[in-house]
Parts: sequence; structure tokens; C-alpha cells
Amino acid sequence: MSEYIAIHPVDPQPRLIQQAVHLIRLGAVVVFPTDSGYAIGCQLENKDAVQRICRIREIGKDHNFTLMCRDLSELSVYARVDNQVFRLLKNNTPGAYTFVLKGTKEVPKRLLNPKRKTIGLRVPEHKIAQALLSALGEPLMSTTLILPGQDFAEADPEEIRDHLDSLVDVIIDGGRIGEQPTTVIDMVDGQVNILRVGQGDPEPFEF
Repeated sequence: MSEYIAIHPVDPQPRLIQQAVHLIRLGAVVVFPTDSGYAIGCQLENKDAVQRICRIREIGKDHNFTLMCRDLSELSVYARVDNQVFRLLKNNTPGAYTFVLKGTKEVPKRLLNPKRKTIGLRVPEHKIAQALLSALGEPLMSTTLILPGQDFAEADPEEIRDHLDSLVDVIIDGGRIGEQPTTVIDMVDGQVNILRVGQGDPEPFEF
């Protein structure tokens, strides 16, 4: 049975954030709210937890995993960005975007797309996600919580509990939120390509 933690979505209680972070550091798979539906994640280096997430989502090795970062200073450690791309990122983060970029050596190879050596990166705006990342002090390996057979991100923590109570370690209840996943922008080699239109406005990237 998972640990179910209800956290205020606008003013997250530090004690509850620290409780969740403690469990993540112990190896937990966590479900948490973002500005584009709920996500599922774990520590970056936790190979077993990543494999559990792959089984829950039924995704293969070609899936583009996402590192959820606190800010651009973290993002630049894990991805290669030129000046033009950095300006675009600076003007549109935090927000409901996932950026596909070339990964650096700081990203575990198993998380990189095996063909393109890319990784998804995002800086969320949601208060709970930001509080988790700040307390953890490092990015979370994450992916949108879209269950097998579904088209949209999970939005209701009670329904998530019904489906995943025995499969994950922590469920953070931040209230019901929107179902749309992030807008995905491929920015490899300085080229901008919109792969998926979701919660984030694609207009800033339409040249």
C-alpha cells in the first residue's frame, strides 16, 4: 500500500514535502502533481525504480524520459544548449513544456534515447513540484502519468490511488488538475520542432 500525502497545491507544507523527499531518497516511486496533469517519478540514479515506472506505464527503451528540473541552471547541466535555444528556454520556463535536447554525460545512458542520445527536460510551474525539486536538490526522473490504454494524463488523485495503490510507494494529492500533458518541443541541434501540442502554448516556438 502506498503512502498517501495530501499537500496544499498553493502553499505546500514543508513538513510534508520533506516526508515525501525522504521516501524518494530511500528509493520510492512517487506520483505527484505538475502544471500538466500528474507525473510519476523517482531519483535520477535509481535503476530499479525506473524499471518499475516502465512496467507501470508499459513503455519501452525508446521512450523519451524527462528530467524535471528546478530551474535553468540545473537544466544546463544535463543538456547541451546554444545561446538561441537558451534564450527560448529562459523566456518560456517555468511552464507546461518538455524540451527534447541532446543529453550531457551527467545523464545516465539508460535514460537517453538510444538512437539520438536525447533527453526530455522541463521546469514545472506547479508549487508542489517546485517544492519537491527544491527540497531534493536534484532533478527527478519523470514521465507523464498516462496509464496503458489512456490518451490523457491522470488528473484525479483518488482515481490514481484506486489504480496504483499497490504499485507505487508515494502518491501526493495536490487536488484534481488538468489532464493535458506538456507541449513537447524538439530543440536538438538548434532546430525547433513541435512534436506534441498540449498544455503549453506552442506560439512562442512557431517561427
